[in-house]
Amino acid sequence: MSCSNCRNGSDGKPRGCRSNGNCGVGGCGPLTVFDWLEGVALPEGQRVFDVAEIRFKANRKGFYRCSSSIEIQAGDVVVVDSDQGKDVGVVSLTGELVRIQMNAKGVKDDHEIRRIERKASQEDIDAWQQASMREPEVLREARVIIKKLDLQMKLSDVEFQGDGKKATFYYTAEDRVDFRELVRELAAAFSVRIEMRQIGSRQEAARVGGIGVCGRELCCSSWLKDFRSVSTSAARYQQLSLNPQKLAGQCGKLKCCLNFELDQYVESVKDFPSPNTKIKLKEGRAFIFKMDIFKRLVYLIAPDSSNSGPVAVALDDMNELIEMNNRGEVPQSLSEFMMEVEPDEVDEVYSNVVGQDSLTRFDGDRKKKGKRRSKRHGKSPQSNQNRNAQATSSKSSGNRRPNSKKPS
Repeated sequence: MSCSNCRNGSDGKPRGCRSNGNCGVGGCGPLTVFDWLEGVALPEGQRVFDVAEIRFKANRKGFYRCSSSIEIQAGDVVVVDSDQGKDVGVVSLTGELVRIQMNAKGVKDDHEIRRIERKASQEDIDAWQQASMREPEVLREARVIIKKLDLQMKLSDVEFQGDGKKATFYYTAEDRVDFRELVRELAAAFSVRIEMRQIGSRQEAARVGGIGVCGRELCCSSWLKDFRSVSTSAARYQQLSLNPQKLAGQCGKLKCCLNFELDQYVESVKDFPSPNTKIKLKEGRAFIFKMDIFKRLVYLIAPDSSNSGPVAVALDDMNELIEMNNRGEVPQSLSEFMMEVEPDEVDEVYSNVVGQDSLTRFDGDRKKKGKRRSKRHGKSPQSNQNRNAQATSSKSSGNRRPNSKKPS
């Protein structure tokens, strides 16, 4: 996992991985691009691209122009021009690949690109490390101030400028926050220039980092750069249970990996019938229970399969049944089309794909507890329900979040 304070080591080298900065990927910086053009000679008459990619704390990167008098390479610590003073960063990429990165991120090569002042001296590195060592303490004290002012915001991270004259506070909030009083409090407490920068939940997870349920580092903090919107239709196409605890990541939003294989699922689902398709039989109607895209099977609930479970039918046979109904033919039953599937295999598929925990899985225990309490105090459950309904109506009259659900 990428180290969020890798620049706290001696001489600006990471100390988390114990590789002393010689891991081959520029330290512990996330979203690192491998320079596969390194060592390849440029064509005659073409000059080296004079813009370099500079890496700062976490996954923040910027593009800075380098003069011909300064020779830099990946891994060098440099001093760059900033909005208010000087900042210190590490060169993460040079050469023609920087031009490609700028085109991918929509950065224009014009006069607005700031310059690299010089290579960092030992004094610059010492000041940079001292400023970064203040970040954990400042983060704790700032959270105390936010709690005292009762602001509805979550402070995620603090980043000091290389010269220690400016601090950027990254926060998340659902609504607009008036932090004018907060800025005055922070400036008086830390004696630095304050910049408040609001980020989204996905950007917060990318900046903080973490390990996903798959056991690997979060995609957003290791390689994923563009955050595309993820909808519940992606889970429906993949026939996943709409359980927020299973589909949400560390950021609280739907997992970005739901989009990774979505195109293949959408293409495969075109060969399958609609989930609302019904098959007419002489003994009744059969409904689609679920579809197995990988095995190309369709599981049907037949009128006579209430005890035996769903019936597996091959996709070709399912299309034949639909054509028979369109011609007006009604089969006797599904026995002649049924595929032989082991019962254990059906139960395993059902438990892994559909039988996830529901949002109301704790409601049964609560109802049982309510009945026990009513019996203990000699009151009927109906009176308790009326009292709970009155309490719910009184709470609903106050301020509620727009996306909150009403209690059952």
